[in-house]
Amino acid sequence: MSSNHLENHQSTTSAPTPAVDVVIMAAGKGTRMKSRLPKVLQQLAHKPLLQHVLATAEQLHARSAVVITGHEAVQVEAALSHLPSALPLKFVRQEPQLGTGHAVQQAVPALEDDGVVVVLSGDVPLTQADTLHALIALCAGQHVALLTLDMPDPTGYGRIERNGDAVRAIVEHKDATPAQKALTEIYSGIMAVPARLLKAWLARLDNKNAQGEYYLTDIVKFAVQDGVRVLAHTITDAVQVAGINSPVQLAELERAYQHRLALALMEQGVRLKDPARLDVRGVLACAADVEIDINCIFEGRVSLGEGVKIGANCVIANCSIAAGAVIHPFTHIDGEKLGVAVGTDARVGPFARLRPGAQLGADVHIGNFVEVKNSILAKGAKANHLAYLGDATVGERVNYGAGSITANYDGANKHRTVIEADVHIGSNCVLVAPVTIGAGGTVGAGSTITKSTEAGALSVARGKQVSIANYQRPAKKPKD
Repeated sequence: MSSNHLENHQSTTSAPTPAVDVVIMAAGKGTRMKSRLPKVLQQLAHKPLLQHVLATAEQLHARSAVVITGHEAVQVEAALSHLPSALPLKFVRQEPQLGTGHAVQQAVPALEDDGVVVVLSGDVPLTQADTLHALIALCAGQHVALLTLDMPDPTGYGRIERNGDAVRAIVEHKDATPAQKALTEIYSGIMAVPARLLKAWLARLDNKNAQGEYYLTDIVKFAVQDGVRVLAHTITDAVQVAGINSPVQLAELERAYQHRLALALMEQGVRLKDPARLDVRGVLACAADVEIDINCIFEGRVSLGEGVKIGANCVIANCSIAAGAVIHPFTHIDGEKLGVAVGTDARVGPFARLRPGAQLGADVHIGNFVEVKNSILAKGAKANHLAYLGDATVGERVNYGAGSITANYDGANKHRTVIEADVHIGSNCVLVAPVTIGAGGTVGAGSTITKSTEAGALSVARGKQVSIANYQRPAKKPKD
């Protein structure tokens, strides 16, 4: 290879991107939450705050996450160990809690020297991955990169002192002079630092300050002293760096999270009657022309096919709803682990309940106050009023009468009811499982069926009607 070719090759070959290790501070008590549950396990959108932070770390393709625990450490670590995560987790303890610098000092043995450390807080759940990618790029494996925000009221936050584009210092609010308190650019608590430099600076920390704590922010002055550039990535979205210290702040961030999701859904083409009255507590996937009315809650994994309409005040969890289906108001669907499937052009509700294992075929109708559990309804089957179908297989075009039930439980075991195609079940019937109603059969109203029936048969099982003419009801005795 010629020298010119070698020079060109070297000039176009970039240095390898350093690995990213995330450090999450989760040791605080969170006394203002007034809860026995540790602050970082409080739920936002039905997930612990820490789970949101870990999900963001996964999007960074981080090599590892080091979680610093302290208050209720056993409970926090146990909760995280049960969460689904593709990110290798390491736990370190901060006992007692002597400041943010002291917290990160505990993580040092778990960090490799060759990486970039991204410091996050377990109570700051809505930082976006693209923001952190920009912060890591600014660090470039050699600088200190701070995430900052300009705030009209910066009370309580550390202030950024600048020298042009470079940051000169972070001054904690309690240590700031009046002139420094007038600064409005604040440090968010999030930074990206080369691990080898961070370790050296952490070893130099002291607690000579108003709070008698070891401040992580003091590494900035060490970087300046050592000639390492300190740069700031400034954003305008305060929600991304908002921490949670009280139930009020938790509720405010819940609405901010839901508003962000609502905007994203509408940008995809979903029609929301009122984006302020939507709650998504999991993953909601929508095809084209989906309409969602007010006060609907979606939990777990829910998918809505093209043209699906969801009425007001529905609660839907772990369910797949196919194209053209209509879910009328006040319907409750919860698939839990088994899931629920609603077929093409089906109609469900109002006031219906679909439980785990309910599978509705195309054009199935489930009406008001009908409950379906672990049952398969084939195309065109209908149960329109006040009925229960549990552990049942229902054929095509079955009509299931008002007030009818499958008696699927004998006190010890569940049994299955099979209703074959084109059966008509009259009102107020009890089908005592295990039982099969033959194709095309009819069950008379008020019947209790305990034996399987033949195809095409009319089955009636009820007491003989007796009428007594001129019957006189008992009269009350007169009072003394």
